[in-house]
Amino acid sequence: MSIDRLLRYFLSLIVISMLVGAWSPQSASAAASVTSFRPIDPEELKMTAEPLAPGAPAIILSREVDRDDSTATRHEYDYFRIKILKEEGRKYGDVEILYNKEGGNIIGIHARTIKPDGTIVKFDDKVFTKSVVKARGIKYLAKTFTLPEISPGCIIEYYYTLDMREESFYDSHWILSSELFTKAANFSLKPYPTEYHLSWVWQNLPPDAPQPAAGPDHIVRLQVANLPAFQTEDMMPPENELKARVDFDYSLDTPDSDANHYWSGVGKRLDGYLESFIGKHKAAEQAVGEIVGPNDPPEVKLQKLYARVQQLRNTTYEVEKTEEESKRSKEKEPANVDDVLKRGYANRKDLNWLYLALVRAAGFEAYGVWAADREEYFFNPSLMQSERLSSSLVLIKLNGKDIFCNPGAAFTPYGQLPWAITGVSGLQIDKKGSAWVQTWAPTSAQAQTERRATLTLSDSGDLEGTLTVTHTDIRAAHLRLSEQHADETERKTYLETSIKETIPSTSEVKLTNQPAWTNSAVPLVAEFKIKIPAWASGAGHHFIVPVGLFTAREKHIFDHAERVHPIYVEYPYSEADDINIQIPAGWRISSLPQGRDDTGKSVSYTLKAEDKNGNLHVSRTLSVNFLLAGVEYYSALRDYFQQIKTSDDQQIVLDPGTARAAN
Repeated sequence: MSIDRLLRYFLSLIVISMLVGAWSPQSASAAASVTSFRPIDPEELKMTAEPLAPGAPAIILSREVDRDDSTATRHEYDYFRIKILKEEGRKYGDVEILYNKEGGNIIGIHARTIKPDGTIVKFDDKVFTKSVVKARGIKYLAKTFTLPEISPGCIIEYYYTLDMREESFYDSHWILSSELFTKAANFSLKPYPTEYHLSWVWQNLPPDAPQPAAGPDHIVRLQVANLPAFQTEDMMPPENELKARVDFDYSLDTPDSDANHYWSGVGKRLDGYLESFIGKHKAAEQAVGEIVGPNDPPEVKLQKLYARVQQLRNTTYEVEKTEEESKRSKEKEPANVDDVLKRGYANRKDLNWLYLALVRAAGFEAYGVWAADREEYFFNPSLMQSERLSSSLVLIKLNGKDIFCNPGAAFTPYGQLPWAITGVSGLQIDKKGSAWVQTWAPTSAQAQTERRATLTLSDSGDLEGTLTVTHTDIRAAHLRLSEQHADETERKTYLETSIKETIPSTSEVKLTNQPAWTNSAVPLVAEFKIKIPAWASGAGHHFIVPVGLFTAREKHIFDHAERVHPIYVEYPYSEADDINIQIPAGWRISSLPQGRDDTGKSVSYTLKAEDKNGNLHVSRTLSVNFLLAGVEYYSALRDYFQQIKTSDDQQIVLDPGTARAAN
């Protein structure tokens, strides 16, 4: 399903409105900031339950978010007051504040516990920084701390400042929803006073909530009450796309009542910049002559140029430098492709535009494209938010086909794209007039994981041997990018843990090779030694062996009978297992489970267990071939995965022979 169709479906579920705010030359007063704890309300201390959130272990009594974009260094002040209602609510005393280190840092943390009798226990312990992996493998940093003396009836409070990097004003959001019911919340934004135009859109606000609006001081404010707790589910769209939220957009382009007219203006501006960067620079023509041969076939030329660009230093993926280090290195942004070729480095955007210049210099018809990724949000052109077009691409027309290339994306081979910009709309830039294009939709064949295991079963039931796991294309690029800054030990731990998580039993896993983490031209291959104690269990005079070995992740997909959100995957994927198990001498296979061979369009599954010359051979495949499915399809998908679980839980019966049975 294309993202355009996905959005049409998705927008039928949510209502989005837009309000445009304008700046006047007058100076705006500062937004209120959280600098101290609020007075204690005796009624909040007495509270034992919330009628609008029956059974809730805890609720957010009040929350404040005050964002100040008005200076070069942006700040956001966040405040939480949480009521602990039940014993299981004590976990909210372990606070975890997520942030992206590329966007800023968390500073000025203050916290306290208010006991039911009003006694205040100040937090004066340590705050820790750790790496956190959330849903879909997205990594964050987190400031973590534990509040003292938490018990049902108490109130916990904390506030902090998100100290943002300079020029980060373009990424302003209010995420209203939380996993807890929110009784009251106040939000404010003091905008950036420049030539940029500020607009904002919102979705999923409570029916009785006012619309966010700018006051006479130009500060945008919103007060909401009784926000329901957000429900997290397996395989759902990005959380921020589903939550109640307000998105702010700073744009050089004036908001327009006509979306076509608006995007036409955006295209002209982007084309002017692009042509000044790549046009009429002889260095590109000279470079082409050095890279490709006159008799190279067209696709070979494109691949050679692509490889040359990827050999250049890509500053986008380097470890962030301090301001002082950047000044010392004196690395300036290139003004054009000549600068890129001369210096030998650039960010991913400029590397893509260098490739565009080289491709054109080689005689190909090619265009620059700006697209919006779908990692955290879905893009809707009708909202006229040009700043959402944050991903550059190169579109090449060759033999009637469209070839999308992104050499500036690390670990992305020729003809491939990072998963987040597959199946999305992009604005093709052309001096004759820009137009919307659609990047190719991924298939399960482009994100394969293959596991090949050669194992031996001992007469005590232990399973031991070797495992080779091969990841290809989108899956391999995704893994390489997620671990790009990890050291060898961290990568080893990550791979070993990922295998343990697929085995539905306690296991020992050890990586034995050094995968090609930096070579995008080859699959990512990891080799392991594995041991699974007591994989086979005795049952009378027989041993029972589960047929599903790497199936733990599928066992709890869609456990719940009801569904709230649509079903969504980042990209279609395929997993294939080929397992050979040598059984002890003198043993025989007395019973094999029933096989299955389903080749559905949305989900495919096969399973086969067979006796191969007295040893076990198990093959299993699972392919997921969709991006989004509506809630109305949940029941059918859940039933199908329940059938998969039933098949994976089948058992192989082994006869250990007369001597072993007697023992």
